[in-house]
Amino acid sequence: MNNSPAKKNSLGGILMLTACAFIWGTAFIAQSLGSDYAEPLTFNCARSVLATIFLLGCCLVIDKISGHPFTILGTKDPLRRERLLKGGVLCGVALSLASFMQQLGIMYTTVGKSGFITALYIVLVPLLSFLVLRRSVSLLQWASVAVAAVGMYFICINEGFSINKGDFYTLICAFCFAGQIICVDKIITDLDGVRLSLVQFATCTVLNGVLMLIFENPSWSSVVQGWLPIAYAGIMSSGVAYTLQIVGQRHCAPVLACMLMSLESAFALLSGWLLLGQAMSAREIFGCALVFAAIMLAQIPANMLPWNKEK
Repeated sequence: MNNSPAKKNSLGGILMLTACAFIWGTAFIAQSLGSDYAEPLTFNCARSVLATIFLLGCCLVIDKISGHPFTILGTKDPLRRERLLKGGVLCGVALSLASFMQQLGIMYTTVGKSGFITALYIVLVPLLSFLVLRRSVSLLQWASVAVAAVGMYFICINEGFSINKGDFYTLICAFCFAGQIICVDKIITDLDGVRLSLVQFATCTVLNGVLMLIFENPSWSSVVQGWLPIAYAGIMSSGVAYTLQIVGQRHCAPVLACMLMSLESAFALLSGWLLLGQAMSAREIFGCALVFAAIMLAQIPANMLPWNKEK
């Protein structure tokens, strides 16, 4: 029996994670608008630069408050530094691929659909953990995968049994995000989460920057014209929301935290409808409802089921 005290849910933690979900959900608007000014790699490079600068500032403030001398990696232990660097680079490669597929997909699909398809990573994490790491998957999690698959059918597959390329790219993005989350879970343990994210976004900056120069035609004037959506995606989505997630999760139980953060899909759908006028068909809305139900189902711990309760 696990005798460790259960984490209490505080109002502050709930508000932080809800704000995090709101920022992530509305960031789909910024990504959609940003695609009018910059190609995917250019957009992601610019937002990663801003995220790196923001997180570097966070590290400076944290060290100042704690009274520790500032170092970029936050430790002098060579083994921890090596783990932080290698882990951050690995997570950055996975995040770069996920962000590229998401930005590419949002050019060809709606904000709402992109939000719900991306949120599938919550369902895919236990599935990939089972396939790659041989971790056990509960019956409810298998059921959530089945429900999500049906929901994806209604969202993406039209009457001619074909899938929109934007939805397909975003589905690949969801798998990549699930892989990135598994990487973080394996690496983070006793490492500094903010600095791991700093290395991760620094890696995204370098990787996107190199590929941008090879495969795209970046224009500084275009980036300047699209500064607002790029800044929102870089500072608010990648920087502020990540910080809110770290602090908020310390004051909320894991199940509630996941459920609150999964609200980003609902915020994406709502913001796409209100701000961009992107309506969805009844079929697509029904699919979104199924995906949202699958996300909720995947977060129910097995010990909450009546047949699994301890005697």
